[in-house]
Amino acid sequence: MNVLVTGATGTVGAHVVRALQQRGVVPRAFVRDAEKAAATLGTDVELAVGDFSDPSSIERALRGVDAVFLSCPNVPDQVAYECAVIDAARSAGVARIVKLSGPGAAIDSPLTFGRWHGEIEQHLHGSGIPSVTLRPGPYMTNLLAFAEMIQHTGKVFAPAGSAEIVYVDPRDVAAAAAATLAVPGHEGSTYVLTGPAAVTYEQIATDLSAATGKQIDYVDVPDDVARQGMLEAGMPELIADFIVGVFALFRTGAMSRTTGTVRTLTGREAGTFAQFARDHAAAFGSREDALAALRGG
Repeated sequence: MNVLVTGATGTVGAHVVRALQQRGVVPRAFVRDAEKAAATLGTDVELAVGDFSDPSSIERALRGVDAVFLSCPNVPDQVAYECAVIDAARSAGVARIVKLSGPGAAIDSPLTFGRWHGEIEQHLHGSGIPSVTLRPGPYMTNLLAFAEMIQHTGKVFAPAGSAEIVYVDPRDVAAAAAATLAVPGHEGSTYVLTGPAAVTYEQIATDLSAATGKQIDYVDVPDDVARQGMLEAGMPELIADFIVGVFALFRTGAMSRTTGTVRTLTGREAGTFAQFARDHAAAFGSREDALAALRGG
């Protein structure tokens, strides 16, 4: 079985490539930069060099492919890009598409990326290609974007209030994706993927403190302050507005419900945030702190 992995060097895609290899499935990675991809994925992965904006490169990448993992960065042309892959896959006779979507995806979503995912899902369902939709909760790796600030200030700043949030490790999302790509019978399903427990930002700070061996505190901030801080740090306005909107949704309790879907699909429990924090301790604290935490003191 051959699987084309789009977004193959991304947060989830790189792990999908490895998870497929572990299952004995041959992945083909759709990438823009072969050198970067080889450094990220290894030299034993077949690369299909191309771009979502280049239809001919998509067609070449799809030759001989049985299934597609569909993932694209949140860029202004995301809907057009993913729909182009769907259309090309239909022409190529691809038997299955596993679409990486987002939480609360719907064409009437108040959040930009949720609406985009809803439009892509609608196009996929109308294509006639047997498909699976994965809707993961927020990624634990989102915290890495603020790791340098956490490391230097010893504080986690977020407009989260006391919201309970079902953060999920991208490695678990990838394992679930590989399962639905490699094993038939999931077609027509939409799977919501979460971590094993909803966590508050107070708990996140506690887990980061334990992992790094230094005190890290949570500071709740108003939406406008959070937005301004992200803009001053160079974040695009579209992304900053989306993040603020997501946190507003978190505070309503909309992202607090866990599922056991990762366990059902992969046969193992989803990883906790505490485990994620230990695995990435060096990013959130000094290397000395991380080593001390691993030694237990």
